[in-house]
Amino acid sequence: MTITSSQDLLPAELTMGTVMLKVGDMKLMGDYYQRALGLDVVAEQDGGLYFGRLGKPLVHLAPASGLQIPGRGEAGLFHTALLFEDQSSLAATVASAAQYEPHAFVGSADHLVSEAFYFTDPEGNGIELYYDKPREGWEWNGSSVVMDSLPLPPQRYLQQYLSEAAVTGQHEAGAGVGHVHLQVGDVQTAHDFYVDTLGFEQTAGWHGQALFVSAGGYHHHMAMNVWNSRGAGPRKDTLGLGEVVIEVPSGDDVGALADRLKVAGIGSHHTGRELRFEDPWRNRLRVAVRYA
Repeated sequence: MTITSSQDLLPAELTMGTVMLKVGDMKLMGDYYQRALGLDVVAEQDGGLYFGRLGKPLVHLAPASGLQIPGRGEAGLFHTALLFEDQSSLAATVASAAQYEPHAFVGSADHLVSEAFYFTDPEGNGIELYYDKPREGWEWNGSSVVMDSLPLPPQRYLQQYLSEAAVTGQHEAGAGVGHVHLQVGDVQTAHDFYVDTLGFEQTAGWHGQALFVSAGGYHHHMAMNVWNSRGAGPRKDTLGLGEVVIEVPSGDDVGALADRLKVAGIGSHHTGRELRFEDPWRNRLRVAVRYA
């Protein structure tokens, strides 16, 4: 039995930060994130645009013309999951996304801990729009959270929760990056990196095909699967996922992780307030102190 000390774990107050996407067509993609997902431009930098809600950046679109869209079986992004504060604001965004491009809708599910709707943006990046059910209703089997994929009919959901007030107030409703789901080459290597080295805790698995990890007892802040990508090697420089930001409360949390990476022989760039490094598939990660 392995006993893990708190120094080996990421802090319970961890949250997911901005997801950066490398984009070929900024106009097309920007239009989608604004009009379909109801996000606002909250910042601009080096030709890139940050989209979010209430001034909080969620998705960073960075121009990368000349790069190719990655193949279906390559490692990289499975989806960015945007978390909504209530079912009405989720329904408003599901409705606007479905109206903007009906064919971009790829499914929905009741996961017991959450209600989720899945879309694909114009350059093939997966998007999950979801609402968390109250934590006191989540079931745990030891250290594993009980999740499933039960039917969640979209039309019935919209009939139940969509309101005129939610539609007109869409841009005033808060949202955040709840979790990020990656495609990887194999689950064991993902566990070795994300759990044993980084310090996430495993909250669920899926028949050796997927791994769900979190900090502080959340159902998952990150996930990795091999459903399309089993055996995938390191990523090429392509469109799609550019960087995942993970936010922690203090510089001490960043420093503790820097020490763990050094012991594991993983290269990183540490500035004090943030730490940049790559996972085994060259997915770029940045752990940074969260600004108040």
